[in-house]
Amino acid sequence: MLSDIDSANNLVELFLKRADERRDRPFLGAKRAGVWQTITWGEAADQVCLLAQGLHGLGLRHGDRVCLVSENRPEWCIADLAIMAAGCITVPAYTTNTERDHVHILDNSGARAVIVSTDRLAQPLIPAIFRTGVAEHIIPIDEVRGYQGGNLACHAWSQLVSGDAAAARRAVDARIATIGRSDTACLIYTSGTGGAPRGVKQHHGAILCNAAGAADVLLDDFGLSEDERFLSFLPLSHAYEHTGGQYLPIAVGAQIYYSEGLEKLASNIEEVRPTLMVVVPRLFEVLRTRIIKQIEKQGGLAQRLMDLALDVSERKAAGKRRFGDGLLDRMLDRLLRPKIRNRFGGRIKAMVSGGAPLNPEVGIFFDAMGLTLLQGYGQTEAGPVISCNRPRAGIAMDSVGPPLRGVEVKIAEDGEILCRGELVMHGYWQNDAETRRAIADGWLHTGDIGHFDDKGRIIITDRKKDMIVNDKGDNVAPQKVEGMLTLQPEIGQAMVVGDKRPYIVGLIVPDAEWTLEWCRAQDKTFDCKQLQQLPAYKNAVRAAVDRVNKELSVVEKVRQFAFADEPFGIENEEMTPSMKIRRHKIRDRYGDRLDGLYRS
Repeated sequence: MLSDIDSANNLVELFLKRADERRDRPFLGAKRAGVWQTITWGEAADQVCLLAQGLHGLGLRHGDRVCLVSENRPEWCIADLAIMAAGCITVPAYTTNTERDHVHILDNSGARAVIVSTDRLAQPLIPAIFRTGVAEHIIPIDEVRGYQGGNLACHAWSQLVSGDAAAARRAVDARIATIGRSDTACLIYTSGTGGAPRGVKQHHGAILCNAAGAADVLLDDFGLSEDERFLSFLPLSHAYEHTGGQYLPIAVGAQIYYSEGLEKLASNIEEVRPTLMVVVPRLFEVLRTRIIKQIEKQGGLAQRLMDLALDVSERKAAGKRRFGDGLLDRMLDRLLRPKIRNRFGGRIKAMVSGGAPLNPEVGIFFDAMGLTLLQGYGQTEAGPVISCNRPRAGIAMDSVGPPLRGVEVKIAEDGEILCRGELVMHGYWQNDAETRRAIADGWLHTGDIGHFDDKGRIIITDRKKDMIVNDKGDNVAPQKVEGMLTLQPEIGQAMVVGDKRPYIVGLIVPDAEWTLEWCRAQDKTFDCKQLQQLPAYKNAVRAAVDRVNKELSVVEKVRQFAFADEPFGIENEEMTPSMKIRRHKIRDRYGDRLDGLYRS
């Protein structure tokens, strides 16, 4: 299997090889009218080739960019592969993009065509198309609304995926024979925690290298069956899901099912019964909180078993297992862990966390519940996966594991993590200056600070550019402090600042469920502004901050805090689609409030 990935010249070639091997087996699944429906590998391959020929018939040629705006669904995968099969370059865009976001991506990429799934997603997109004037064709997936005007022509998806599939396949085979691993496959625009998004040029070889490295982990540490299932949840326009949730399953011949969204994720997991999932730390934090609350409500034996499981896993993580812990593990395997596993479908082999640092306490919790949680590390500029924890190498909750197969990593003198290999991007689209800053002598400068442990696993301390340096020159890693704060039941989200300041202060979003319970205990209803003015409410949150401060060094302690007006979210542009906080946006909005904490 790995040899197939290593020898593939491009992503379409690998997909068609897998489709030929598995033609009548299910491949892509989605819920339609309340029922899970699948299409086979063969059906998907036919649609990919037909759509590729349809795009070619519109006059699109090698190297042309095609923007793709869609929620996760089978057509996303088919469109992505078809764009590449036409010799073009996919430009994925987030479904949460505003008109301004679309203008930037369309103008910067020069996309000649746009594929959009629904009328709702077309609303902010159409004005951007007309403002930039670069796109000549629009292809709605669900329905045609007559979006043509000026130089823009509208084409129905259903028409483009009809015709002679065999002839289309012959044409695609001939075309992709000219596409090599070094050719650009897609432009992934980094959502950006600061500044305008930049188009990362990911070539076919970068994604294939990543898929081979990840497949190596699965094969060696878990083994693969004929019924591997991935549940796709994160946006496919994000490099992590694009590679880990789409091309890794294709590489190993697995099925892909598309979640209906966060609200229905729990039920989707139970229905699909996935064997593998890629997720972000924020989701694990939410799931951990929900499981703890459910068990605490049960009380009695369930509460005692959870506490016991946490004790055993904490000793295991610290390398201090006691005599008798093995017996306790076996008891927990019978009485507690099967119930938790059933909530995840009962077949889950591993969940891989990436996109942001995972608090070790969260990892220990899921280990205690009998679920294998692997933390990975990387960035869009590296395909995007650089390293991943491996059970056979021993999982350390404070590490992101050893580098993947085919990846070189070294630590610069200032502690920055550098990586090299086929996975490294070919640069930023139309931005040579930033490319030169990011890549020097073949080494990608990640901007992350870290080191290797004695077993060759990478331990990350923080983002180089996010590091807080106080007025005394002490370094503070904000993500560590924020991660500890958000593990408290009273705190939903947090951001800390303190650069060139005497101490750390924080901006806090209280947990919504905890707030509701607090209000019920007072037998009153309060609005947000009233709550923030109540001394008892602020003292309750203060108590949570104080608990965290007990575990922090003097320079890390949060001395003062203020409340945010609303949760950090994608809609208010204070979080990226991969659920990382956008520090510059939050500072722009709350800068005066945070500055005031130093005067109080």
